Amino acid sequence: MSIQEKLAYIRTLSGFTQAKLASELRVSFVTLNRWINGKAVPRKGAENRINDLFAAYSGISNPSPSCAGRDILRAKQKEHKNILKAILSHPDLRDQFILSLTYNSNRIEGSTLSEDETSHILFNDAVVKSKSVLEHMEAKNHQAALEHMFSHVSQKKALDESFILESHAVLMNGIRSDAGAYRRHAVRIVGSYVPTSNPRKIQERMRSFVKKLSVKEGKDFLSHSARMHAEFEQIHPFTDGNGRVGRILLNAMLLSKDMPPAVISASKKRSYIQALNLAQLKGDVERLEKSILSAIFEGYRILERR
Repeated sequence: MSIQEKLAYIRTLSGFTQAKLASELRVSFVTLNRWINGKAVPRKGAENRINDLFAAYSGISNPSPSCAGRDILRAKQKEHKNILKAILSHPDLRDQFILSLTYNSNRIEGSTLSEDETSHILFNDAVVKSKSVLEHMEAKNHQAALEHMFSHVSQKKALDESFILESHAVLMNGIRSDAGAYRRHAVRIVGSYVPTSNPRKIQERMRSFVKKLSVKEGKDFLSHSARMHAEFEQIHPFTDGNGRVGRILLNAMLLSKDMPPAVISASKKRSYIQALNLAQLKGDVERLEKSILSAIFEGYRILERR
């Protein structure tokens, strides 16, 4: 693994800004920037500090040259067990996951609420006067949908059609008259050439889809979750709320495999959507896998209270 790759993973796993990372490594912002861009190589002392930070955040002391994100994921999985139990038994973790997932997922779909405003609405039942009633409802409904998802997975219930429909019903409660029901008309994904499912075939496709959700032993779960996420979003079974329900379903899959929820940052919306489109149009899930992996690491960062 190169120095550039180590620095990239340290930032992902720690949540450090470039300025904060430079401070941790006791170098200037300019020096760190040159390392990140491959224009300079750190001296031995600085390289040792990079290695120490990488080990602290990744859980891997001596990475092989071929070490990559999947190796870090395996190390994290060994380090953290019973993740959902940890989240549900620690209110600070539960609240942070609810806030991060709600803010980012709604923001991806066009919400204008800031993270602070979202927090006040979720945990203080506050009213942000400059924001619409709809945005308040979307935030509270997403919180309720996540709580429903946590409860469903903790009871080890199947991730089936009922779960998906219930998630949509909670998410769209009071917002749409067709909450909890598949769409009956054609739709297109705004800004995308991805064809959505014919409404007359949605029920058939969804029944086929849920049969593929469970992972057989030995199957590559990261690849499987990426393919399932792309397929759900391509079916686009609801009139509205497909992105949010799809990410809730993805996180239910991850928690069922004892991984933290994937916090897909709104700041990475463009690359996430491009990765989805590539998976849907070309069948190439590599970029989507990387996007989900990065989001899982954000989940571990919250879990570790970084």
